[in-house]
Amino acid sequence: MPDAAKHVTDLLFGRWKSQTLYTGVELGVFDVVESYPKHSVEITDQLDLDRECGYRLLRALGSLGLLDESADRRFSLTPAGELLQEDHPESLRGMARLEEGPTHYATWRHLPAIVREGEPNGFQREFGHDVFDHLNSDADYASRFTEAMTSLSRIETAWVTAALDGVDLARFDHICDVGGGHGHLLCSLLQGANGTDGTVLELPTVVDDTEGHWHTPMGVDDRVDFVAGDFFESVPEADAYFLKHILHDWSEEECVDILSNVREAAPEGARVYTCELVVPEPAEAHLGKLFDVHMMVTSDGRERTEAEYGDLLAQASFEHVETHQNEAVPMSVVEARAS
Repeated sequence: MPDAAKHVTDLLFGRWKSQTLYTGVELGVFDVVESYPKHSVEITDQLDLDRECGYRLLRALGSLGLLDESADRRFSLTPAGELLQEDHPESLRGMARLEEGPTHYATWRHLPAIVREGEPNGFQREFGHDVFDHLNSDADYASRFTEAMTSLSRIETAWVTAALDGVDLARFDHICDVGGGHGHLLCSLLQGANGTDGTVLELPTVVDDTEGHWHTPMGVDDRVDFVAGDFFESVPEADAYFLKHILHDWSEEECVDILSNVREAAPEGARVYTCELVVPEPAEAHLGKLFDVHMMVTSDGRERTEAEYGDLLAQASFEHVETHQNEAVPMSVVEARAS
């Protein structure tokens, strides 16, 4: 098959692969298959699956490199398959259940109409409200979303710390992570910045979920506090602020509102670190360009270029200092100074 045709067919069959992976996750396959070879009948009986259809699914998961299959229908986990186990410390199970689950699947069908009409937000088209309202109306979706964001946060923390390699955060007395979830990023940053304290600003439901907070297991509980609030209203004072995957959720006007609230609280010279999938030059393939389509489908937000982030920051009286990048990771950190 010519290379161009193979490239296109691989793209066309991409959903088959991700839906096969999703089905394995949803049925619990990766939590039942072991590191040693286990017969398909034992696996399917344990999961209460049809034996023949179950074997065919296991075989397909093997073809995707998620399981190893032997000649006698025995299967074991590969390192990639282990990442889909619920209790794996770097589990991607939540991301699979969210991104390939029924809710996001339904919103993506609106993409042609969105592009034709210039009106983003598949959630509004499908459900009549935005993604954040959907979290309050659909308990199953909220559970999938929370699990996915927890696993994604761990990945993004690694990306941010890689991009900031060599940046001395210990020069700051206090760091505020705006919309910082359960604090994984902030706690990781403080581990490398002795003497620096931090605040996570989050919604009350997240602040009250103390079992999910990272400051105690990461050994910085005496330097981190969680503050309930809304970044559209106000943020705490600090001399450095982090906004990880916050601005991409919102329109330009909303982004300026958020950054203006940060600027109002920030003393002169304070730094803001915007951590996003910054869209690179036209010829460069990049996750941010695909994630931008995802944002078009799921929200009114978007991924932006370095210049576009610089413009948003300038509108809120921040001066772009530099953009920290590491070619090994897709996330960049746009640093700005309160001016």
